[in-house]
Amino acid sequence: MNTFARAASKLASAIIVGFALLTAGMTAASAQTGTPHVMLQLKDGTVDIELLPALAPKHVERIVALTEQGFYNGIVFHRVIDGFMAQTGDPTGTGAGGSDLPDVVAEFNAEPYVRGTVGAARTADPDTFNSQFFITFADASFLNNQYTVFGKVVAGMEFVDNITKGEPPANPDKIIAATIEYR
Repeated sequence: MNTFARAASKLASAIIVGFALLTAGMTAASAQTGTPHVMLQLKDGTVDIELLPALAPKHVERIVALTEQGFYNGIVFHRVIDGFMAQTGDPTGTGAGGSDLPDVVAEFNAEPYVRGTVGAARTADPDTFNSQFFITFADASFLNNQYTVFGKVVAGMEFVDNITKGEPPANPDKIIAATIEYR
């Protein structure tokens, strides 16, 4: 092979490698386009929660970050009130814990609390959301404009209904695994 052919061959190889790297980068980036969904694997099946970044971008950002860190894997539902809601997200299982990240300021919005709404748990101070959240079993309009809505269950609500009730439950159910998918 002459010098010109070798140079052309190296250039062609570099172009192919560069294109492959570019395509891989585009694939990774495109995997994060669309609407984020938190997939909670529970004892009875998977709950698909569509996150709502247009309503509460900072809350969604926090949930995505913690989920991607594996924070929610193994976390229990420490407060489950029949007919009202199931709360999780506290690594201590007591309702008093959270992540090491700073709290998030409330992002109240007009989205109503209906069956399957996902909201930010907090203290009496509205700007104390950290990692805990709850899923409503039924309409809870008394929460409207009091707690930030950042998601809704779009599949698997029957698995939420099966979470063991109690404050705290004697044998609390847990999130087996939590992952993020974009659609």
